[in-house]
Amino acid sequence: MDYLPVFLQLRSAHALIVGGGRIAARKADLLLRAGARVTVVAPRLHEELSSRTAAGELTHLAETFVPAHLDGAVIAIAATGLRDVNEAVAQAARERHVPVNVVDDASLSTFIFPAIIDRSPVLVAVGSAGQAPVLARWVREQIEAILPASLGVLARFMGERRRGVQRALAAGARRAFWERIVRGKAGTHLLAGDEPGARRAFEAELLVSQLTTSAATGGSALGEVYLIGAGPGDPDLLTLRALQLLQQADVVLYDRLVPAAVLERARREARRIFVGKSQGEEQTAQEQIHELMTRLAREGRKVARLKGGDPFIFGRGGEEAEALARAGIPYLVVPGITAALGAAAAAGIPLTQRGLAQSVTFVTGHIPEDDSLDWQTLARAGQTVVFYMGVGKLVPIVARLRAAGASDTLAAALVERATLPEQRVLRGTLAQIAGLGARAGIAPPALLIVGEVVGASAATEAAPMAVPPAAETAADLIQPI
Repeated sequence: MDYLPVFLQLRSAHALIVGGGRIAARKADLLLRAGARVTVVAPRLHEELSSRTAAGELTHLAETFVPAHLDGAVIAIAATGLRDVNEAVAQAARERHVPVNVVDDASLSTFIFPAIIDRSPVLVAVGSAGQAPVLARWVREQIEAILPASLGVLARFMGERRRGVQRALAAGARRAFWERIVRGKAGTHLLAGDEPGARRAFEAELLVSQLTTSAATGGSALGEVYLIGAGPGDPDLLTLRALQLLQQADVVLYDRLVPAAVLERARREARRIFVGKSQGEEQTAQEQIHELMTRLAREGRKVARLKGGDPFIFGRGGEEAEALARAGIPYLVVPGITAALGAAAAAGIPLTQRGLAQSVTFVTGHIPEDDSLDWQTLARAGQTVVFYMGVGKLVPIVARLRAAGASDTLAAALVERATLPEQRVLRGTLAQIAGLGARAGIAPPALLIVGEVVGASAATEAAPMAVPPAAETAADLIQPI
């Protein structure tokens, strides 16, 4: 993050603009809308600035800039189009610790202006660290098109009732209440211009929340758990539902297969608890995870149990769902792109293909002590077999497949850290793959894919795209409130 996004309170504060042209006029408009007292230093003024000066909205100094003009200013903007003047303003502002923006020159600026969506008091700011302002404006347009024009009315409605809700509900129940207001009947009525209907819906929801909270143990409403599939690693492969629930969660429980980039998509204030296995440490017992989810939910928390891939494919999500059901905890399962699908797609390997593979089988690479896997079935031709968590058992897996009749020349691939920038794909025959993996130092997380489709896909493996396809727009991906 190159810049810290902040919202400045400028009401009655002194703001200085050096430059009197069209761009300076746009900056003056922003500052005046924020309530600042604006002074413009410029020999001549754009007609809009002249009109504002005549109306007494701002002060004009028909002078050449000198550092003393910054005395008392809390923010400065240089918009002269003259490099030497802009540099002088930037240097003087830095010496006085006054935030300064030099238009179209991020190197001289200590802050930059974002593209703004104004639904006051709701403001959305979009920035590109000064690198692509046209792109930032495009993103703003996409978001602005889906935000209701009356969003500010809803924000003011909620703000007027905030203290009353604080008195009426315990802290643990308030956020869930406000979420129901935004997403429920009250918000719908207000956005449609029906304020009486919104008031009635609000009062009814508050009454229900008070009764529910009073009846719950410890005075807080019962929470809930989301069993979320985090996908194979690339955060862009999270489902929209997963993103929505991660933004609602109070607590995120995650394991080692969940990369930091995926965790970044969670609500910033959410508590993050690692419940996986680190190098040299004992794995958190599954029963402890069950107890932790149950305890947090009974405290009124919204808990996101974030699991690599899909929670119901080698993710022990079924056990967790059973434990939550026994404890009477509401839960929701959000499927994810399982590792096999992500790895195959990223490596360009179709898991099924006419004439080569009519079925696909997912198998755990942890060979059970009784070796109860049906190796004869797994070794049959005409199918694809994907071994999860099999790197540590690669040699015995290959040996058992060959002993069960699989051909030494059958194609195989190892996909390490699938969908991530550091992804590696190794291809070879069944007889070669264990040796190739050992020499390359392939380490978990990695999958073994065995089948004729691996060999057939090698010649057609697609190169990574430099630019994502533009078929989807932000409007396609963001749901309106």
